[in-house]
Amino acid sequence: MADSEKITINMSVVDLGKVDLLVEEGFYSNRTDFIRTGIRNLLDKHADEVKQSVTRKTMAVGVVGYGRTYLEERRVAGEKVSAWVVGSLIIESDVSVELALDTIESIKVYGVLKASDKVKNALLSRIL
Repeated sequence: MADSEKITINMSVVDLGKVDLLVEEGFYSNRTDFIRTGIRNLLDKHADEVKQSVTRKTMAVGVVGYGRTYLEERRVAGEKVSAWVVGSLIIESDVSVELALDTIESIKVYGVLKASDKVKNALLSRIL
């Protein structure tokens, strides 16, 4: 998976044993395959709820990127950005702290926010 994030989960030893048994029996190639399959199945099961929530909250789904040029255009227009993203929000490395503070009103990311540490720290109070 090219664009993936590593997560850590805690499971009871009994549940883990059941996963290992299913892997050994050939139902899944490994623990990760089992977990990914379970997550995808649950996301498919709740697809309508996710879609309704995204629509209700006017969110972008996927990878959204803000670079210097785009944010400078917003500043010139006197506009502020509220970024609600399901997936990944990337604030490019060419965005200064000052530009981010001038143009980004709020951020809510269900997934991953990628930005320089300086920009993230400056926007902390605006990250919902």
